Amino acid sequence: MYRWIPFWPDTAAVNAIAVNNIYIAELALSSLITLTVAFMLLTFSIRYRRGSTASRANLVQKTWHFEVGWTTATLGLFLILFVYGASMYIWLYNPPPADEEIYVVGKRWMWKAEHPGGQREIDALHVPIDKTIRLVLASEDVIHSFFVPAFRIKHDVVPGALETIWFKANKTGTFRLACTQFCGLQHATMAGEVVVMSGPDYARWLGDQGVRESFAEQGSELFRAHGCSGCHSENSTVHAPLLDGVYGTFVHMQDGSVRFADEAYLRDCIVNPRSFTVAGYPPVMPDYAGQLGEDELLKVIAYIKSIGSKRETGR
Repeated sequence: MYRWIPFWPDTAAVNAIAVNNIYIAELALSSLITLTVAFMLLTFSIRYRRGSTASRANLVQKTWHFEVGWTTATLGLFLILFVYGASMYIWLYNPPPADEEIYVVGKRWMWKAEHPGGQREIDALHVPIDKTIRLVLASEDVIHSFFVPAFRIKHDVVPGALETIWFKANKTGTFRLACTQFCGLQHATMAGEVVVMSGPDYARWLGDQGVRESFAEQGSELFRAHGCSGCHSENSTVHAPLLDGVYGTFVHMQDGSVRFADEAYLRDCIVNPRSFTVAGYPPVMPDYAGQLGEDELLKVIAYIKSIGSKRETGR
């Protein structure tokens, strides 16, 4: 679609098409205003040059008609563009229901990805075409930035927090993955590739990885190994909230606030539980900060999410 434009980067996702449209609209409007001003300057410079025969009689001394009209017209155009850009921004940062969720951890100097089935990759990410992919991003050390130019997606990955981003690839092939935040001496080597495959090829690739445990199953083992199941279960003698179905709900806190139970909330409750005490429960949960790595935290969170979905579907 954009191949006729010189130096235009590859476009391989629906996200990229939306960003392209915004960029082209801004470029067109800016070019229109620039050309209009340049044309007027050139026209008046030639018409009223020294020695020209153009009449200079009955000159208008002062008027606000042209100024108000010009300013109103350009303001209206930019407001239209602003509303369009804002709607695209909201669309880009409010992902639709995902067909697949993949967990990605940034670490100097590599990207580690793990699929729901437990398939692992380093500096590579295999995804199916025409499927909405939701990425849950975390960092083990410093700030990184997940950037795929062909998809026009870029998101900072901040240590101590979970970030999410989504895309829907519409073109098969291999596309560059990079880190755009300086993260140390070998920052330039923190690169990889996103491989977009057809549905059958992707299913074949998943099956060839020889994985025995899913991501959630690995989280279940960590959940039990660190004693979480001893408190967060129906038969527990400790007064702790049950976690079945908590993901995706609103949770009332001890201080009267309400939190949405997404991945970031679950992570905060694990590493800093005293600051996120649920209403009606004593603050007795131990602090797991430093005891679990970011990849392990993601596995535990994946397990908590899975027990909610199992109850909802009756499995």
